[in-house]
Amino acid sequence: MRLSGLQKDVLSLYRQCLRESRKKPKSTRPHFEAFARAEFARNLSIDKRDFAAIEFLLRKGRRQLDVYSSPGIKDVR
Repeated sequence: MRLSGLQKDVLSLYRQCLRESRKKPKSTRPHFEAFARAEFARNLSIDKRDFAAIEFLLRKGRRQLDVYSSPGIKDVR
């Protein structure tokens, strides 16, 4: 199965989130991973043809990743 450009972008963002979680302290790493999974799972019901919503969520996710990847953030709830 070939993936569309948006699908690749979503997978790329997910991988980036998991990579960033590896930079966090070992004790809080599961919190970051669970948060990322929950955020992506929460939006699974969005129609894959709803490009505006997907692009909006990608922008929102990238902004969140920028915030949470800063070294000052040690945990997420």
